[in-house]
Amino acid sequence: MKSGWRFFLVLGFFTAPFLAAEPVVLSGRAMGTTWTVKFFQPAPPINPATLHARVSEKLEQLEQQFSTYRPTSELSRFNAAKRTEWIAVSPEIARVAAAAQAWSWRTGGAFDVTVAPLVQLWGFGAQRRAAPPTAQEISTARARVDWRRLEVRSGPPALRKTSPDLALDFSSMAKGFAVDELTEQLLALGVAEGWVQIGGDIKTVGARGWRAGIASPGASGSEPAATAQTLELIGRALSTSGDANNFFQYEGRRYGHIIDPRTGEPVRGEVAAVSVLDASCAASSARATALFVLGAEQGFAFAVRERIAALFIVRTGEKFTLKPTPAWPQSPASGGR
Repeated sequence: MKSGWRFFLVLGFFTAPFLAAEPVVLSGRAMGTTWTVKFFQPAPPINPATLHARVSEKLEQLEQQFSTYRPTSELSRFNAAKRTEWIAVSPEIARVAAAAQAWSWRTGGAFDVTVAPLVQLWGFGAQRRAAPPTAQEISTARARVDWRRLEVRSGPPALRKTSPDLALDFSSMAKGFAVDELTEQLLALGVAEGWVQIGGDIKTVGARGWRAGIASPGASGSEPAATAQTLELIGRALSTSGDANNFFQYEGRRYGHIIDPRTGEPVRGEVAAVSVLDASCAASSARATALFVLGAEQGFAFAVRERIAALFIVRTGEKFTLKPTPAWPQSPASGGR
């Protein structure tokens, strides 16, 4: 599972060539990364400053709910509670937890939001580390990780730990969920055509084509990122999980931030990144993480079986190969402006 706020970036934005008007562009920082909202003005038009304030307010609300870095956040307070009775939570927390549990069941625990102790142990939370933990430390943290020890209730919304030391990390879904929430906000304000991006999670609304580029994981941080593939998004969400941006190296070995909850260690394997298309950005985000953890063979087979539109970027030495599932668009977009 990934840790912290994930952002293996899906690159910039291009409107389809036939569009004459330019969109309004808003941007800022939240959830440990950048956000961008682009939209075409409805009638009557929206005051951009007012929308910027509303977006910022919504993101602040979600960060106060889902952040593992803020000790006063709703999630941090739940994690700190060493109790096994039902604990009331916001509807947003309950919705994301229920969706996460469904994915844990479907992936046999490859996706697991109770991975928080391992995230912290490996230094991908609030505290960083320069060397890997010991085998005993990993074993101790793994004993606290098990999605089956978390229960979710929607009415009234609440979570329950069957083990008091259970701790959650929704980083693999929270930004995608936030993107979904912002697109709903745009629609409620009358926006028919728009784009919302938080880090590496994107969703578009409307019938216009918006072009996105998936960054090559081989791009150096000091150089402009190369584009592995571009595609057109029409009312869909796109998320990418990978190990290119958040990692540490120790004695010649690279340790990425996506933790496999089944082994207690960072994912190792041929997959450098996985991109997923879905109607929901929370779902595309969770699926991208799950497939990355499952790996090149098991993850690809799972995606094909589940009819997931996924693009695997597979590492072979210094080279990268694109491996799309049958549900992935067969004719990716090119060009644009």
